[in-house]
Amino acid sequence: MNKNFKEVVFSGVQPTGNLHLGNYLGAMKNFVELQKKMECIYCVVDLHAITVFQNPKELNANILETTAGFLACGLDFKKSIIFNQSSVSGHAELAWIFNCISRVGWMSRMTQFKEKAGSNKENASVGLYVYPNLMAADILLYKATHVPVGDDQKQHLELTRDIAQKFNNDFKSNNFFPIPEPLIQKKISRVMSLRDGKRKMSKSEESDYSRINLADSEDEIRKKIKKAKTDSLPIPEKIEDLKNRPEALNLLIIYSSITDSTLEKTLKEMNGKDFSKFKENLSDALISTICPIGKRIKDLNNDKSYLLKILKEGSNRARKISEHNLNKIKEIVGFI
Repeated sequence: MNKNFKEVVFSGVQPTGNLHLGNYLGAMKNFVELQKKMECIYCVVDLHAITVFQNPKELNANILETTAGFLACGLDFKKSIIFNQSSVSGHAELAWIFNCISRVGWMSRMTQFKEKAGSNKENASVGLYVYPNLMAADILLYKATHVPVGDDQKQHLELTRDIAQKFNNDFKSNNFFPIPEPLIQKKISRVMSLRDGKRKMSKSEESDYSRINLADSEDEIRKKIKKAKTDSLPIPEKIEDLKNRPEALNLLIIYSSITDSTLEKTLKEMNGKDFSKFKENLSDALISTICPIGKRIKDLNNDKSYLLKILKEGSNRARKISEHNLNKIKEIVGFI
């Protein structure tokens, strides 16, 4: 389908601050692997962040912290383009064009709006309602052919594919846009809360014991894993025996991912162990990976001028691509 397009990966991370293990295992670790194989564009999506009100000083700090997280986890700004979304105006321009191509019915089916707006939909921002169109613009502005997605983002990528197809058909553009393909991580599913194996790990959860922050110390990691919810049963041999044990499954998935193993291998290695013993192994594995990343983030956060330099260089590279593509898009649409 995309054989006439150069392979390009695009992904964005919201600058929410307080990066945690879910961000690392669910996104950043995979980003590092992808940059070894493909041309990659990684964006701090600050326009998405303001669909709900952000304290300006905190937003500014969070943009820099997310950039520091990218670099600390191993992204190479010379190999990959790293920038913040608001510095490239083409994202907002293309999003408006897509607002006029996308259908109201498509937007009304987006489940994340319903989840984020909750019962107070009338007071939610219009930006929150149409932000899937901005997400489509983020991807298609660079003619990205591949997008790393989790389970909760598949619907948005489907929308992006629908918008690309409709644009190509409406304007008879000779397939100007590729139809982006999902890159789904096979090794892990979502990283869940340490307090509730049915809820996604999140910085918004009240208890800090629900997550491992990338800035956590060795002692903090050990305490959190020790207190992490499990059950009284030993580790089984087969995956199907974890079906009704979400907290146990979550810790085993975390261990498998942080050690670059598989759940099957972990179960074979740990079969029969009590979770009290397993938690020691898990803590050691997390400390050896997470603590160096946390130290690097702290060092980078203390060098604001360096982070701003990286973002500026990345923005210049992104802008060059986006302006070239946007000029062609405007011509196709009929703008002068």
